[in-house]
Amino acid sequence: MALGYTRRTGTLPVEVTGFVGRVAELDRVRELLRRSRLATLIGPGGVGKSRLALRTALSLKGEYDDGVVLVELSALHDPELLPGAVADALGLPEQSGRVMVDVVVEHLEDLRLLLVLDTCEHLLDACALLADLLLREAPGVTLLATSRQPLDVPGEHTLLVPPLGDEDAIELFAQRAAAVVPGFAVTDGNRGDVLALCTRLDGIPLAIELATVRLRALPLAQLAARLEQRFQVLTGGRRSAALPRHQTLRTAIDWSHDLCSEPERLLWARLSVFAGSFDLTAVEEVCSDDEEHGSLARSEILEHLVGLVDKSVVLRDGDEGARYRLLDTIREYGADRCTEAERERCRRRHRDHYLGRASYFFEMLLTAEQVPLYWQLHRDLADLRSALEYSLSRPDGVRPALVMAGRLWPFWSTAGLLKEGRYWLGKGLALDHEPSRERSQALLWGSLLAVMQGDVGPALAGFQETCRIAEACGSELDRVLALGYIGGIAWMSGDEANGRGTSSEALAGQLRIGDPLGLVVHHHTSAYIQSLIRRSDESDAHADEALRRISEAPGGGVGECMITSQVLGIKGMAAWTRGDAPESVRLARESLRSSRELRDSYAATNSLELLAWGSAETGCNRLAAWLLGTCSELWRKIGSPMIGVAIYQDDHSRVEEQVRGALGPAEFQLLFAQGAQLSLDQAVELALAGATRPLNPTGPGDRPPSYESLTRREREVATLVSAGLTNREISEQLVISKRTADAHIEHILAKLGFSSRTQIAALAQGRGLPRPRTSERGANGSARGGGIPGKEPGAGTGTGAGSGTPRRRSDGRS
Repeated sequence: MALGYTRRTGTLPVEVTGFVGRVAELDRVRELLRRSRLATLIGPGGVGKSRLALRTALSLKGEYDDGVVLVELSALHDPELLPGAVADALGLPEQSGRVMVDVVVEHLEDLRLLLVLDTCEHLLDACALLADLLLREAPGVTLLATSRQPLDVPGEHTLLVPPLGDEDAIELFAQRAAAVVPGFAVTDGNRGDVLALCTRLDGIPLAIELATVRLRALPLAQLAARLEQRFQVLTGGRRSAALPRHQTLRTAIDWSHDLCSEPERLLWARLSVFAGSFDLTAVEEVCSDDEEHGSLARSEILEHLVGLVDKSVVLRDGDEGARYRLLDTIREYGADRCTEAERERCRRRHRDHYLGRASYFFEMLLTAEQVPLYWQLHRDLADLRSALEYSLSRPDGVRPALVMAGRLWPFWSTAGLLKEGRYWLGKGLALDHEPSRERSQALLWGSLLAVMQGDVGPALAGFQETCRIAEACGSELDRVLALGYIGGIAWMSGDEANGRGTSSEALAGQLRIGDPLGLVVHHHTSAYIQSLIRRSDESDAHADEALRRISEAPGGGVGECMITSQVLGIKGMAAWTRGDAPESVRLARESLRSSRELRDSYAATNSLELLAWGSAETGCNRLAAWLLGTCSELWRKIGSPMIGVAIYQDDHSRVEEQVRGALGPAEFQLLFAQGAQLSLDQAVELALAGATRPLNPTGPGDRPPSYESLTRREREVATLVSAGLTNREISEQLVISKRTADAHIEHILAKLGFSSRTQIAALAQGRGLPRPRTSERGANGSARGGGIPGKEPGAGTGTGAGSGTPRRRSDGRS
């Protein structure tokens, strides 16, 4: 399984310290959420907004049919990436040719869940636009946001989070002090000092927690007295005078800062360049001084980092405690203490460090280090983004950014971040038009990501430009790699002569150069292309050569999962094409075992689909039925069955009809619906175990899903079917893509066990299904207004793999 991967994105974190008080506030937030769909907790840093939101969400988890999803925004700084962050939290992969905000809205429009947007203030406009869109388009979604200021969205209810009351503040102090000084308790004798200290700190939780650390060195009475003296200096000696709340927190942090040694203060300031969590190696690389000068030697970093952890300035992060993080308020304080020259130096070192990690991952792609390095990059994502953003903001940083974003292409593709990878590469390419090796590589890998998204036209132009620049710069490897993809596109376009000739030229060049990864990529691509055009023998030959090259690569290739899982899936497709169902099942299982190490949703879903087909052909119809249900839901999230490849969609429809006929509509419906409820991880584990049923049957009295199982949107579609509309007319009426309309029809047929649109129409007319709601369309006919970061009006779909070729229904309707 994933190495060192702790908490899934989108899930609520486990509370590691006690939650104190806030009874009235919890009741108030719950009340707001029960009578409105957007509540924003506002207040200054350190007052406890995030903790209150998470405790509220935890307490309401059972009230939302589809659960609670947390979107943590603290480490996200580019508003363009907000829709992708929400999709990631929801577990949605990117969809070829689609704008991510549309994917998010469409996924949420039939769900009933609580979406928590934590720390919105630095992305205020983007969060406000997204919230407004979800309130209009996803009626079952409730939003809980935290921010230092309101979102100012119609329908928003705000709650100013107050400091803790006296009793709660004392309880918080007592809990945290007992963790610092074992045996500490609040008694009648010391209660006055505790109350005085908490009052002087305005009941701000973060300020109180920072103050308790000093109990390691000072008795409580001296701690309270010294704090009082500090505040008297700030208020001119007037004991009753009060400071603004933000200044109270600043003073408490100042006090913690004074407690630190000089090297610890310097390290604190330098740590402020990290956007997310970080490990010791990163701190040593980024924050240490050069050997010839400075007061923060690399050998001393650990000692000073531990000192900051002991003082609660730096927090341990993750189950294994091997990573660290700063709270936003603490990071901002450190940044203020960092001179401009010092910060520039640290940010450059930060960029260089993460460029080094990206490059090392690329170099080790065919080795056993691939999986742990992949998950390390996954944990480092916030800082990868920060490093790219910094580098692209400097004239001399554009080319390093192109190298970094390009070498991350295997990460972008496996993590389902194709759009983000293209975003960074596109920004860099727009800033540097001069021919260079860096530009050549960025065009090459950006075009590959475009192919994976189905944007074949832009990809072909990019590969052709790669050839021109690579030839001018003497980069033969880039040129022959691009030639290989150009040949593949020719094959897919039906130009066999050009495809074969160009691919042969590319292979000859690869053999001359002898680059291990280049040869693997060439044979992998060729195997995939030959599989798509049903040349199973040629596909197998290329796939076998790719696997051989992986095994012979420096490092032995043992433990490589990313490419191996895909090649095994391709071999499974070739076996299926030859009619060897048992072999396709064996290869699908091998591919699944490999892909689960990286949680590659595309590769795993392809393998599950192939396993369903092979199971049907070998008589395992119950296994095939629930696998088809699982794949139906997973492909819906991805956006197109079999990544839009028409010939495989025909196979899917044929197998589905075969299994329905073998089991009968009722049993097929039941197993199909149960499979659709599984997560990817659950499905993979059950499939590898050969489970014939995904869930325990609940008894003979159970009825399969029927009319009540249709979602709101599916009922709207069914009503339009009964009115005689085609799928295209339905898509225009509901302002959705035709592919989405196709998918809705397919899901309705599968859920109800029907085989024709006539049956859907009869049900709709007999049940009196509600008329579809109308959408307010803008001037361009879109129901979803522009302005959301990440939305690209007019974005089209490509052709070939990923293009979303129109599906053909078994009843002949398109």
